[in-house]
Amino acid sequence: MITIPLRILLVEDSATDVALIKRNIKKIVEDPQFELVEDLSGCENKMMNFIPDLVISDYNLPNCDGFEVLELTQKIDPEMPFIFITGTIEDEDLAANTILAGATGFILKKHMPQLDEKLKPLFKKIVYNMVANDELRERIRKNKIAVNQIYNYLDELNADKEEQMENLDKIRQDIKNSKSGEDDANKA
Repeated sequence: MITIPLRILLVEDSATDVALIKRNIKKIVEDPQFELVEDLSGCENKMMNFIPDLVISDYNLPNCDGFEVLELTQKIDPEMPFIFITGTIEDEDLAANTILAGATGFILKKHMPQLDEKLKPLFKKIVYNMVANDELRERIRKNKIAVNQIYNYLDELNADKEEQMENLDKIRQDIKNSKSGEDDANKA
């Protein structure tokens, strides 16, 4: 059993599959921490704020496909392990393309009864790499969270600034309107 806690981002829209995946992972990981999303925006948010150790994704999702999730993940963290667990990849070329595109592995949902056995070698490789770089990984995770918090704060400041500029423009316009009203009253 893997005793290192793993932070796992699940990109999946089927509640049944989520339950099966979690149950199988708990057979091989002592303390898994899960976050669940169903779309790209949720994935991006969790990649920035949850900072997972690996991403597990379905291929067919309501608003996107697995390649889009993989591309987003690689854009945010090119070293992030990424595993497809899907019923879609029946085509050998498509399966090969997922690996060539950077996925760590893929498992067909028809193998769900043996999912823990299919995941075990992939997880062992991920954990081996994590342990080798554990201190660095934790510092990077904390730095990413801090940077993301700074970006969020700056976005809020920009939004506040835009609102203040709009309010100032309204005040200027009101002053201008009241002055022109006074001028018209003085002329009369």
